[in-house]
Amino acid sequence: MSLAVETPETERVPERERLWDLAGAWRGVLTAVGIFALTRVAQLLILAWMSAAADDQVSVRGRLLVWDAGWFLRVAIDGYPHGYTYGANGGLEGNELAFFPLYPMLIRGVAALGPSAQTAALAVSWLASIGAAVALHLLGTTLYGKRAGWALVAICCTAPVSVVLSMAYSEALFLALVAGMLAAAHRKVWWAAGLLGLGAALTRPTGAAAALALAVAAIMAVRESRRKAWQPLGAAAVALAGVPLFLAWVGLRVGDPSAWFRIQTAGWGTSFDYGASTWTFLRQTLSTGDGWIPVSMAIMLLVALAAAGVALAGKPWLPLAVYGVVAMVLVYGQAGFYHSKPRLLLPVLLTLLPATVAAARARPRVAVLSIAAWAAFGLWYGAYMLTVWPYTL
Repeated sequence: MSLAVETPETERVPERERLWDLAGAWRGVLTAVGIFALTRVAQLLILAWMSAAADDQVSVRGRLLVWDAGWFLRVAIDGYPHGYTYGANGGLEGNELAFFPLYPMLIRGVAALGPSAQTAALAVSWLASIGAAVALHLLGTTLYGKRAGWALVAICCTAPVSVVLSMAYSEALFLALVAGMLAAAHRKVWWAAGLLGLGAALTRPTGAAAALALAVAAIMAVRESRRKAWQPLGAAAVALAGVPLFLAWVGLRVGDPSAWFRIQTAGWGTSFDYGASTWTFLRQTLSTGDGWIPVSMAIMLLVALAAAGVALAGKPWLPLAVYGVVAMVLVYGQAGFYHSKPRLLLPVLLTLLPATVAAARARPRVAVLSIAAWAAFGLWYGAYMLTVWPYTL
């Protein structure tokens, strides 16, 4: 069964029409931004309500600046260290070199205009989230039609850990760049796809999966027509260079080619173990676990796998499938904090396709009520994680 959505818009609009017009021009895009804004207002209201009930006296703003935000802010303010960091016992520790540079660079740029680094970090994240909403709408529209574009925005921005889109984290920026890259590649706007792919690769290590997807799109384009083949191939080459360049730079700065990997393992226990730790977490949590948050996260990981399987059975656009599969292999295949995995899955997009297509096909009232129910749980869950759950996302 194909995931294609037959809508009046996609039946009438010629393939050559610009994506902007296909997405409803300003009205369609502003609708997508409005959907996003509604999700953020609701999230902040729930977060404020739960923060008032907490006894830790942490403000809503303070909750949006916790955990990884501190690492990004230190890079933005002080730059990267020149070598390894060791603890009092002489053991290797994690440091700022584990974090990719684009988000802290943007924080520094905005802070140079006058606001504090903390305000700049939140501003960059929120502006990137708006960009993500536009890019998601354009991607959903170009693949499945305008209604699917709006549904993708709503479903993604109300996912259980979508609270990170409001935090000083790099997920919002990465999501905007990846969705924009895929939309540009689908419409064969190669210069934009290449730059966005490079940006994604300099934002998170999962940018390597996005770059591979762009390479697949480029190969598909060259097979269709060898005319101006340098454009898609050049775009792919630019994106593919991002992650290796940063890892090489870290290696040169420290004097050890494996420095980035060693820092990741020392600081966060992150290493690729082919899914052994994920399997252990799922097996132990679902058989003997007694905490509802670990159990809920285990269920999320299983549901995401099932959703990806349904999406792949529908034969989605190949580059999107490649990006989703590779990104999921990286998330499920690595050791590390299990409570960060749902966050890392948020920008994968492949897991959201079945719900997006179903919402686009459903009657508007059914789609709105279904997404509202999803949003009620997802937005509350994210607020709970910031106010009650004591561990990092």
